Amino acid sequence: MACYRIALNFEDGVTRFINCKDGEKVLDAAFRNKINLPMDCSDGVCGTCKCRAESGSYDLGDDFIDDALTADEAESGLVLTCQMKPSSDCVIAVPTISVSCKTGQQKFTARVTRVSPHNDAAIMLELDADSAPAFLPGQYVNIDVPGSGQHRSYSFNSAPGERRIGFLIKKIPGGLMSSWLERAEIGTKLELTGPMGSFYLRQVKRPLLFLAGGTGLAPFLSMLEVLARENAQQKIHLIYGVTRDLDLVLVDEIEAYKARLTNFTFATVVAEEASDHPRKGWVTQHMSAEVLNGGDVDVYLCGPPPMVDAVRHYFDDNGVKPNSFHYEKFTPNASAKEAA
Repeated sequence: MACYRIALNFEDGVTRFINCKDGEKVLDAAFRNKINLPMDCSDGVCGTCKCRAESGSYDLGDDFIDDALTADEAESGLVLTCQMKPSSDCVIAVPTISVSCKTGQQKFTARVTRVSPHNDAAIMLELDADSAPAFLPGQYVNIDVPGSGQHRSYSFNSAPGERRIGFLIKKIPGGLMSSWLERAEIGTKLELTGPMGSFYLRQVKRPLLFLAGGTGLAPFLSMLEVLARENAQQKIHLIYGVTRDLDLVLVDEIEAYKARLTNFTFATVVAEEASDHPRKGWVTQHMSAEVLNGGDVDVYLCGPPPMVDAVRHYFDDNGVKPNSFHYEKFTPNASAKEAA
């Protein structure tokens, strides 16, 4: 019997994955997994269980009334989980917080397998998880810093479904995680919480523009790996902006995707005036009309707050209206992220 993986994304950033059997309704599958999705009638009458399907194939049947879900709503991707029967893996946005559904964040453990510094800019942390964590490409986890009682948030730079997971961490002199990584021993067990975040790759239906700032490159490496495995045919352009030449890391890994993705291109940009890099300035100065595609493009941006704000203002000031714009702000010392 077929079984589909359903990602339930809650408003507080928590994501829970459940398995839905062939012919089973999402609401029933959630209850089977002890997740109480919003519901009242469970008969397609009240509309209480209305959510948004962000990707995947499914059947809604015809056993619901228009007052619960109109044809226009269904056409826009809204679904009734009490009627929805998936026929593929799906991602569903649930319009409430996880605790309201009697669920919450998941925890898992992993052991350190490699710590690799990249100049003085970043550190690559690789872990072996006890079991392959489920997440959507672009999401992050909280990693507990041993002995501190605190955690830091980092995006996966690896693909979902594998025990070997990786993170690209900004090196901060005296920083909590940076300092611990300087003395981290191979085999040390770490506690992780997640996945979390609403910044993740949606179903690809049009050209993609990826904008990465510094270690904000990490989630795009996860996305690119998934896109390469799926043999994505849409145009994908990545602009990777940093402050200094030394901040450019993992460029060889980015370059390697050009051989695996026919329509993938990328550009690196350095802001420092003293740099000899061929492309200098800010990412907004290197977004050509071609990659913006007249607005028929999905834009993903991950970087520090000034970069995110600069891109948002650029779009507003120049009348650029992408089909969709997903972004995630991060600050080096923050233990949480802001996404949209």
